[in-house]
Parts: sequence; structure tokens; C-alpha cells
Amino acid sequence: MSASAAAAHGQPVVEVSNKPLLIVGIMMAMVMQVLDSTIANVALPHMQASLGATFDSVSWVLTSYILATAIAMPLTGWLSDRVGSRRLFIVSVAGFIITSMLCGIAVNLPEMVVFRVLQGVSAAFVGPLSQTVMLDITPREQHPKAMALWGMGIMVGPILGPIVGGWLTDNYNWRWIFYINVPIGVATLAILIALLPSRPVRRRAFDLFGFSMLAIGLAALQLMLDRGQQEDWLQSWEIRLELGVAIVGIWLFLVHMVMGRRPMFEREMLKDRNLLIGLVFMINVGVILMATMALLPPMLQAVYGYPVLDTGLMLAPRGIGVVISLAIASQLAGRIDPRFLIGGGMALAAASLWWMTRWSLDMDWHPVVWSGVLQGLGLGFIFSSINLAAFATLSPRYRTDAASLLYLMRNIGASVGISIVTAQLARSVQTGHELMVGNITDTSLAPLDLRMIEGAGGTGASLYSMIDAEITRQATMIGYINDFYLLMIVTLLSIPLVLLLKRQQTAPGTGR
Repeated sequence: MSASAAAAHGQPVVEVSNKPLLIVGIMMAMVMQVLDSTIANVALPHMQASLGATFDSVSWVLTSYILATAIAMPLTGWLSDRVGSRRLFIVSVAGFIITSMLCGIAVNLPEMVVFRVLQGVSAAFVGPLSQTVMLDITPREQHPKAMALWGMGIMVGPILGPIVGGWLTDNYNWRWIFYINVPIGVATLAILIALLPSRPVRRRAFDLFGFSMLAIGLAALQLMLDRGQQEDWLQSWEIRLELGVAIVGIWLFLVHMVMGRRPMFEREMLKDRNLLIGLVFMINVGVILMATMALLPPMLQAVYGYPVLDTGLMLAPRGIGVVISLAIASQLAGRIDPRFLIGGGMALAAASLWWMTRWSLDMDWHPVVWSGVLQGLGLGFIFSSINLAAFATLSPRYRTDAASLLYLMRNIGASVGISIVTAQLARSVQTGHELMVGNITDTSLAPLDLRMIEGAGGTGASLYSMIDAEITRQATMIGYINDFYLLMIVTLLSIPLVLLLKRQQTAPGTGR
């Protein structure tokens, strides 16, 4: 399709001198950013000792990055229009490289938190801008393939993050999880400077009130979700205050979006039904992918006793499933109603979670690997098809704003999902432990005699410890299974939303 023909279909194709190399640069930038959202998790214990932090305070290495990204991301569309998408993309990647180096040389926790905030701000714009560029430089009939390529980095990155982070920490030093960004980032920056095109600059008023309310609401929400389990949720005045601020901030933002003169996001964009349903599904993708990835590594290590590297290798096939389904979806797009692909993907994800509810303590690694492949297949179909459906009926001029919202909803879904399954796990373990302890009697412990154990001194205490450890292991497994049930139900309840999507494949208008 020629550029003029594409423009007639509402898709202004941007010509570049070396599109394959530019796509490589875009993918490198995006994968680097996505990896950094999870790569630091496994290194926290090492950071704690090196930075002189406590167990509670070192979590701010993760929290600060998440907060900064969530607050800055909604600004992507306005900044892109104001300073130019090319300039913003290049500055973001350069800032990410510099702040990665600063994180690597941080000598105490305050320094690390400040540098992680700056790194999060730089990272916030990379994802939405990379998606926008991928759509801009490809004609409409190639959008499925473009989104499949882009989706591979988005979906596989969080899976590979803990593996890469664990390997670097074990074989080198935790600082290398940041230093590794420098050579990759420099190569990426060179490609972007040489080839990256730009959208025209459009002077657009800044909605200070709307942004302030959204930023305050999102910051309070993220703080509440991140610290809720640690502070015992609504038993803590801190969590109550954060919940109240989140509700007020987001509510005022929504009211301003409806009634304000110049809201942060154009109201016409938010009237697009496919985009709105896509935002809901993107929350679901964040919940399923990130909540599952938050549950499985500690379960495999603590309950089954697998080492870190083996755990990573067992989870890696999930990424293979994602790659396979993204490739299939890119070939089926345009031939099959995307609603069938999304519904089928949700069904596959639900089936994988149902399989996980059947896990037992005496199983080997095979169910972990194959249920992971099945879930990866489902997530790949959902992610690629949702991105295509969300942009199918949307004017191209709204792409950057829409991409930032989709990316933001995925991150919020991840935070909400991780918080819910973590809280549910803690409560399930406690309840299960209490129920099983209540059933410990002479009969249930036969041929052991409780009176003999009590009279055995140190040996008896060791036996009691062994019994308690096994009860805890059993209760922990029950807690994980309850979480898998919860995620399965959420996934199944989301399937009917597919019926609300429109099938229209052309975007209205010819605007940018």
C-alpha cells in the first residue's frame, strides 16, 4: 500500500530509510524498559546489605520506580505534541541510560530512590511512544505483524526480567542489573538518532488541574497497593488516608474530564467504545500476567525447593507460548473476527489457571511448564488482538494518548493484581494453618503419641517443629491454589466484554 492510499484509510504511513533497523532500535528500547520493571526484584536482598537499608525500606527501590512511571505516563501525549515525538523518545532513552548508570553507582538508599524516580520518569514515555511509532511506520495491513513484534517485548520482558536479574546478581553483582542497560541503550540511541521520524509539533494547552488530580490519585493508589499488605490494609491509618486521597483525586479527574473546558485527554477519544473496552481488557492482562509471575517464583522456591535458576527456566516456556500465539494472531488478523481471538485467548488463560488449581505438592516440573505454555498462548492472543481492536476505530491523531492509557491500565492492573493475590495468599495460609492445627489429634498423628512427644524433651520439640513446618507447607499450597481460583474467576467473568467490541477495521478520519 502506498503512503497516499494508506492515508486515505486514515493511516498516514511515515516513510523511513531503513525500517527493519529502526524496528530493531524501537524493540531494544522497549525491551530494556520492560525488563527493568521486574529485573530488580530478585536483587533486593543484596541491595539491602549494600545500601545499608532495612527490610521494609529497601522496597522503595521498586515503589519509587512504579510511582514515577505511573505519574509521568499520562503526560506522554501532551509532551509528544508539544516537543515532538522524536525528541521526546530520544531524550527518554538517553535519560534512561544516564539514570541506569546512576542507580548502579548509588551508595545509599536515598540516592537509589532518587535515581529510580528519575529512571521511572524516563521509562514512562518509552512504551507508548514505541507503540505509536510501530503503528505510524507500517501500513494498516501490516499492523497485526507490527503489534505482534511489539507485543513480544512487552509480554516476554516481565518473564525474562527475574531470570536475567538473578543470573547477573549471582554471577557478577546486583549493580550489573543497571549497568547492563548502558551498552544496549547506547546502541539503541544511535539507531533512534539516525532513523527515528517525528510527528508534527502541535501546540496543545496543558491541563494542570486534570494532571494534578490524576497524578495525586495514581500516586496514592500505587502507594496503597504497594504498602497495603505490609501495613495490614485498612487497619492502618496510612492506608485509609491513601485510599481516600486516591478516590478523591481520580473522581475529581473524571469529573473534570466530563465538564472541564480543556481536559487532559480529548473527550472525542474517550467516546471510542473499542478503546474503552480495550482499557478494561488491558487491566485484565496486567492482573493475569503480573499476578501469576508474582506468585510462581516464591511458590516454586519456598514450597517445592527449586533454586533460583531452575525456577527461571521453568517459567521461561510461558514466553514461548506468548511468541507462538502472537505469530499466529498476526497471521489470522483480518481473516478472523478479533473478538474470537480475544475470547479464545481468555478461555486458554482461564484453562491454564484451572490446571494450576489442580497442582499438588508431589508433582514434578511438567505441569508448571505446560500450564505456563498454555497461559502464554492465551495471553498472546489477548494482547495482540486487544491492541489491534483498540486502535481499529480510533483516529490516528489520538494514538499516543491512547497508547499511554493502555500502557497505564496494564501497569495498574499489575499493581492491583499483585496486591490482591498477595493479601489473599497471606489470609489463606493463616486460615489453612489454623484449620489443620485444630485437627491434630492422637488419631490423626498415629502411630505417634502426643504424650510421648511432649515427654521427649529436645527431640519432641524437633518433632513438633517438623509437624508445624509440614502444616505450613500444606497451608501455603492451599493459599496458592485459592489465588489461582480467584484469577480464573476474574478471567472468566471478563470474557463477555468481548461482545461489546466493534469489528470495524478502519480508523475514522485522516488526521494524524
